[in-house]
Amino acid sequence: MTNPAPTVAPYGSWTSPISATDLAASGHPVEGGCFVDGRPWWSEVRPTEAGRTTIRRLGDDGTPVDVLPAPWNARTRVHEYGGGAWAVTDRGVLVFAEFSDQRLYRFDPATDVSPDPITPPSGSASVRYGDLTVVGDDVWCVCERHTDVGVTREICVVPISGTALGDPSAIRPIVAGSDFLAYPRPSPDGTRLAWIAWNHPQMPWDGTWLKMLDLESGEVRDLLGGDEESVLQPEWTGTGDLHAISDRNGWWNLYRVGVDDGTVQGLCPVDADFGGPLWQLGARWHVALDDGRLLTTRTVGTDTLAILDPATGTLDDITLDGMASVAICDVDGTRILLRCGGARTASGLRLLDLADGSLTDVRLSVDDLPDTAYLPEAQLRTFDGPQRDVHAIVYPPRNPDHTAPDGELPPYVAFVHGGPTAHVAPAVNLVYAYFTSRGIGVVDINYGGSTGYGRNYRERLRGQWGVVDVEDTVAAVRGLADAGLADPRRLAIEGGSAGGWTVLSALTTSDVFACGVSYYGVAELLQFVQETHDFESRYIDGLIGPLPDAVDLYERRAPLNNVDGLSCPVLLLQGLSDPIVPPSQAERFRDALVRKGIPHAYRAYEGESHGFRRLDTIVDAREAELSFYGQVMGFETPGVPRLELWRG
Repeated sequence: MTNPAPTVAPYGSWTSPISATDLAASGHPVEGGCFVDGRPWWSEVRPTEAGRTTIRRLGDDGTPVDVLPAPWNARTRVHEYGGGAWAVTDRGVLVFAEFSDQRLYRFDPATDVSPDPITPPSGSASVRYGDLTVVGDDVWCVCERHTDVGVTREICVVPISGTALGDPSAIRPIVAGSDFLAYPRPSPDGTRLAWIAWNHPQMPWDGTWLKMLDLESGEVRDLLGGDEESVLQPEWTGTGDLHAISDRNGWWNLYRVGVDDGTVQGLCPVDADFGGPLWQLGARWHVALDDGRLLTTRTVGTDTLAILDPATGTLDDITLDGMASVAICDVDGTRILLRCGGARTASGLRLLDLADGSLTDVRLSVDDLPDTAYLPEAQLRTFDGPQRDVHAIVYPPRNPDHTAPDGELPPYVAFVHGGPTAHVAPAVNLVYAYFTSRGIGVVDINYGGSTGYGRNYRERLRGQWGVVDVEDTVAAVRGLADAGLADPRRLAIEGGSAGGWTVLSALTTSDVFACGVSYYGVAELLQFVQETHDFESRYIDGLIGPLPDAVDLYERRAPLNNVDGLSCPVLLLQGLSDPIVPPSQAERFRDALVRKGIPHAYRAYEGESHGFRRLDTIVDAREAELSFYGQVMGFETPGVPRLELWRG
């Protein structure tokens, strides 16, 4: 039997088996993982349960089992982006930060009916804990306190067991004195503590310090780092020294740091990043194996897993077919727990056995992938920017059931990642497939300022936010159009958070795009830096300039102040509980659109924060986006509710 000939239909109107519900209902992002008594445990987001994060493990029969029952939600608000919200003792006792009140709880799934608090209550979740590390019967962590006069942080020790649980006096503060702290790492002999610290206005990718405290004498020493050197992830070696990541040579590379003599030795200097932006606490890029070698990940556009011998500097790559993103979770002998994925392989937790090279799925972030014939092919591309190469991933339209009329070029949506200090790699992304299977191409852009290409590429955005990111995005879509791959009259742009800023900046300063979609995007800066959270409150110092000197630049760059340059429709999507980009940003831009008479729509979602987590929100937002593109770029969107645009 032969397959029927594809139906000829305009790009954008193709019938797809991938619905907006599929984007959330079958998806459950899998995050950190660890071994507990040789068995994998992990955290998992549940869009169908109001976006809560649960903890799961492999059961006796090899299928996932819930450890943390509903409605408990293991998610910390330290830095608002969280990270290190849970840890497990050798006896299998779970310690976690509960999202609703930010207290730490302990839960023994073998004996407890429900979790018990181990930290005292605080009004309005004003005391938060993250970056949890279990040492014996204690948990070492970063404690963040919010008061009327500001935010302070310290590394503290919280007992997990005993009669003093929940007693404030039982919590031992260890070290403070910096605006931000991360990676509390007590030495194996218990005499020293290593950690990373930085102060405003630096971000952790700008400048940090590796510090060490003598727990007996109280002496604190700076071992590595500075205002222009980013140091990450210190880990103790078997000889009592430290391994840490630093970008002192222009790339995040690994170093051995002598804690007694202060020596700093590069382990394997290469033009690749063995680290990344510390948006979430607890991120790992290297871990020690039993034989003293280091398991590492490094990035130049895509990720490579390798074993580094610190004694010789030899780096032996490990082939993981089809994997473009690789994160190390934990090690148990020769067994490695990874979170990885690629352009044709769903992201999720996998078990790599170094003994035989086998790679086994543990828990993927998507239950049911559509037929791969409906997934786009990822193409790594480099475009010519005004003064630089621009790295991007192109996902052309793909659907075996359809083809476009002769001579028609497809519409394309430029996806602009958030951060902006972040990075994208080829991935199975059902959001992209939602569009490409309907005949809408996607281009995902690592504009100047992105990570994964060294410090110089990262710093292209210093003082140039709203300029370089826009120029590079425009260069990518124009490159597609000039190559005859995209319809130059049907180019759209979409982004969230900092990516939303780039969307609004591009729409108000260029005439390249037919429309744009901003997910909780930044629209202006002077009010934003007053309203946003502490972690990013000085981020704009590096991206634009420090106040008050740069106040004129803040006003000139703000999309809100450049609406007169806008002539195309805009869709704004916003969570009403967003502490990072408050709703006032979208609402002020909406009001400016009304004053100018620009067609637009504004969708606001109760209970959603920075990044949508609930199924009904995800469905509504993506269907609204698709309908918006269809109305603006001239194609039908069958089966999707029509978005009502304000037209004056």
